[in-house]
Amino acid sequence: MKALRLERWHSDPVLTEVPDPKPGPGQVVVRIGAAGACHSDLHLMREFGPGQLPWGPPFTLGHENAGWVHELGPGVSGVEVGQPVAVYGAWGCGTCGRCRLGIEAYCENRLGAPAPGGGCGLGMDGGMAEFVLVPDVRHLVPLPDGLDPVLAAPLTDAALTPYHAIRRSWAKLYPGTTAVVIGIGGLGHLAVQILRATTAAQVIAVDTRNEALELASRAGADHTLLAGPDTADTVRELTDGRGADAVFDCVASKRTVALGAASGRMMGDLTLIGLGGGAVPVQFGVVPHELSVQTTYWGSRPELEEVLDLAARGRLHAEVTTFALDDAPEAYRRLEAGEITGRAVIVP
Repeated sequence: MKALRLERWHSDPVLTEVPDPKPGPGQVVVRIGAAGACHSDLHLMREFGPGQLPWGPPFTLGHENAGWVHELGPGVSGVEVGQPVAVYGAWGCGTCGRCRLGIEAYCENRLGAPAPGGGCGLGMDGGMAEFVLVPDVRHLVPLPDGLDPVLAAPLTDAALTPYHAIRRSWAKLYPGTTAVVIGIGGLGHLAVQILRATTAAQVIAVDTRNEALELASRAGADHTLLAGPDTADTVRELTDGRGADAVFDCVASKRTVALGAASGRMMGDLTLIGLGGGAVPVQFGVVPHELSVQTTYWGSRPELEEVLDLAARGRLHAEVTTFALDDAPEAYRRLEAGEITGRAVIVP
């Protein structure tokens, strides 16, 4: 079969022929219906090098996947051939405390995980191919009726990641509060929808691109702001001087992190979701008092079930641009150039 593979660090992925996967005991082969192209893949191609992660190339890209069960290995039960499924891409050891809760992205058994801190398309072969080998049936989530794999695939990260981050701040997002989403790309436009679907907060969207802010408006943002030197002041004007109760930074560059800290309310939350390399200088007088600053990574399998349910009920919808597998390198080129609105999705 054809697959898009990262053969080495600091390189572009290449299309190549690889053997079709065959399932062993407990394993499942999924026929890929769609695989999302994530900005974090660009970080893998451009920024990481040998020794920085506990895994590395070569591997097939694609950690956002949905499709149909194709073949079952010996001893597999709970799914049927032909059943539509999403793939939960964080593959931990399955036995540590975090994994038993379904939060395999935070697996603490580095020696027992197949790709510690990684998973499908992150150290192990992912879904930018015709088929993907899933090492355990627990990583499959049945798709609700009517949810197309093309729309489900990006939800496994682009919606799951902000959903997990927003869920942590639910207690602070009651009526009369404000949430800010910085960066209205693949994750950000879904973050706006998640906030509208699950909280009572007013939602402010911030981006440097007018087309992204138009997407935020369609997603339900109450206010859209073009990023600039006065953006934090505008956030405070829209919140009667208090600032935002929760800021979700889907970029996390030096500038956006500074904006998030300047926009936050005392006792609020600032969550860094993106991988832009920004840092928050936490000291007295620099950030609002008791502003909690945290990073998050992906989400849990139970949360993915909740995300898919929201989508099936029409509360979440990924804006997608589809590409054939042969055109996957072009999808990443356009993503890197900032030419994708929403999410690029590869359809083999």
